Amino acid sequence: MIDTLRPRGLFKTGHAFVAPAVLLMILILMVPVVVAAILSFSNYSLGSPDFDWVGVKNYSKLFARSTYKKMLTASFVYIGVVVPLSVFLGLGAALLINSLGRFGNIYKTIYFLPVMATLLVMAIVWEFILHPDVGVVNRLLALGCGTFAETILSFGWLPWVDPATTFYGHGCAQDFPHWLGSKHTALGTIIFIGVWQGFGFNMVLYLAGLTSVPRELVHASVIDGADSAWDRFWLVTWPMLGPTTVFVVVITTIRSFQVFDTVEALTDGGPVKTTYVMMYAIYEKGILQKLIGIGSAITILFLLFVLAVTLVQRWFVERRVHYT
Repeated sequence: MIDTLRPRGLFKTGHAFVAPAVLLMILILMVPVVVAAILSFSNYSLGSPDFDWVGVKNYSKLFARSTYKKMLTASFVYIGVVVPLSVFLGLGAALLINSLGRFGNIYKTIYFLPVMATLLVMAIVWEFILHPDVGVVNRLLALGCGTFAETILSFGWLPWVDPATTFYGHGCAQDFPHWLGSKHTALGTIIFIGVWQGFGFNMVLYLAGLTSVPRELVHASVIDGADSAWDRFWLVTWPMLGPTTVFVVVITTIRSFQVFDTVEALTDGGPVKTTYVMMYAIYEKGILQKLIGIGSAITILFLLFVLAVTLVQRWFVERRVHYT
């Protein structure tokens, strides 16, 4: 009788230990999401005593107004470029460092430096580097003006190209762009910084994944005729990195959805909303303008995108990337 009751008692004891953590998770994670979902159907402004229920009007605005269309465009362009580039560069850096042996630690520190550096320091550095007048980038570009380099870089050696219409020729004739202040270059510059910040983190994840590739499989592939490094990578290393790649892609995608600090520090969502990503829109509407209703709607849309990415990862992990 005692033996039959003991598992039930252990079951109750386990629930008692788990209950505080579950309750805390509900209070910290679930309750705010539920509150945001409810407020997203209102026009509530923080501090206002009155508000009205507006139904799905806030969500309609997200797909109808030009400001929010720019928000979605900027967010998805950022994700569509940053994710593949940072994943590819992270994998390449990991393979390079893994092949260098003991000297790889030096390069590992260099590549991982953007991840370790604080945002404020990096923002100041990039703002100085990209400054239109005293920035290092524009000064280096200007060194070639009036020299043979200008002819090469402005394609002046091609008879059907007008050098004045090219990027370099126009920069030498007038001014090189204000990288963070021009609507033509601001988003591209933020994307470049995002790739620079992210691929070091992906490199570390891939380095961890490479340690799980059995050397026996590599040696066996050589015996079977995979003589080149490319053959060994494509037939052994890349398939074994499948779970790591899925994880890296999902984490990078979520981090790209969450981009805020770089935008807030360098562009404030401008110029003309070209860098107006979702997290900055939530900050602007919900905190600066205190428009809790529309801010909550953007938050729920953001969470739905993140949830979709997480479900895709779960599907891939369970169905596509198991090896025996």
